Amino acid sequence: MKKSEKTRQFIIEQTAPIFNTKGVAATVVADVMQATNMARGGLYVHFKDLEELSQCAAEWNLKQFVEKTSAEAARFVTAKDKFFGMLDYLSDPLNPPIQGGCPMMNLGMEADDTSPVIREMVNETICTVQQGMIDILKQGVDDGEFLKDWNYKEFALKAYAMVEGGILVSRVSRDISQMKMLVNLLKKEIESVVVSTKKKKK
Repeated sequence: MKKSEKTRQFIIEQTAPIFNTKGVAATVVADVMQATNMARGGLYVHFKDLEELSQCAAEWNLKQFVEKTSAEAARFVTAKDKFFGMLDYLSDPLNPPIQGGCPMMNLGMEADDTSPVIREMVNETICTVQQGMIDILKQGVDDGEFLKDWNYKEFALKAYAMVEGGILVSRVSRDISQMKMLVNLLKKEIESVVVSTKKKKK
């Protein structure tokens, strides 16, 4: 990576948490200068304007969320353990994987009416996350771990919506008790479709 590319990436990584925490509209050049310890002119060598930087930062935040969550699920072998691991990883929204909270929620709500580019990034990430959940559950069905007639696709969409809702409630209330309750409900539903050892032998 060239020096200019390294500097550009440095700026993105240093400012990504700011955009995710304060929001795109509330983040100003002074915030970027303070986070990077760079002069205004130096910043504009690497980015056309603040809007371009905000888009790059949004992309970085979303990518980090997907990569970290996927890596956590990948630590486990069975589909049930993968899904449980992912739920546990996201069960404390007050200590999220990405500084500032879920970037899909933060950026999505703001970009809905203000930035078509970021909105589309968020939409693609939501689809990626939902598909990742579906793929894990499908693995369980294909491996005989879950009941064959389980509508796992419908469950995955419900699980995604419940987790995002739990994140919102937890961060607004500063209380994760409802999130813990939602995670337990999702786990119980998964447990209910696990094929028992006796059924497998039959």
